Amino acid sequence: MNKYIAEMIGTMILVVVGCGTAMLVGCNAAAGSGYLLTALAFGLAIVATAYSIGNISGCHINPAVSLGVLLSGKMTVNDFIGYVISQCVGALVGAGILLTIFQLGGVTDMTGGLGSNGLAGVNGNAAAGVLVEVVLTFIFVLAILGVTSDKAGHGSFAGLVIGLTLVLVHILGIGLTGTSVNPARSFGPALLAGLNNPESKALVDLWVFIVGPFIGSALAAFTYKFLEK
Repeated sequence: MNKYIAEMIGTMILVVVGCGTAMLVGCNAAAGSGYLLTALAFGLAIVATAYSIGNISGCHINPAVSLGVLLSGKMTVNDFIGYVISQCVGALVGAGILLTIFQLGGVTDMTGGLGSNGLAGVNGNAAAGVLVEVVLTFIFVLAILGVTSDKAGHGSFAGLVIGLTLVLVHILGIGLTGTSVNPARSFGPALLAGLNNPESKALVDLWVFIVGPFIGSALAAFTYKFLEK
């Protein structure tokens, strides 16, 4: 049970710090610093949680990462289900914390949707959005599988490498889809944004940020297993 609680807490932290930063700085291409701040927020959240709960749950805090680990034969189906549920709950709690803070404090949400993902950067094209998420998640999960492999021997540096890789994919992806690579991170903010604002379109394209990351993760797992032979 502790590992499920850890996954919930870790995902909550990721959403609060990452999506919260996106809400404050926005995703305007003219403000490149906003891109970097958001990318760093997500990456550093991973670093912080990796070194705090990594020894308890492995710090997946991402259903796509858990799928990659499952397909690599390093976790059971029951644990996978438990992790995904915990991650989604954590994302909802994180989004709820942000909603409360921003409403109570009267702070403007520059993204207009609790940091939820969207397809504005690809002109609303769902196929392009799915492709972006597949490619970015492939890069992210492949790095995770490599750096955490028993053969790698990176040990204490794994959390830093994973965090920096998340920064890397965010630098490209923010301007295209807001960068999900994480179905839970997309689910929590989108659900609360949709419930809080009937005019929000956050839920309309949510499937893109679930399907894309899962496909990318599966491809990464199969690719890594092939390369590791």
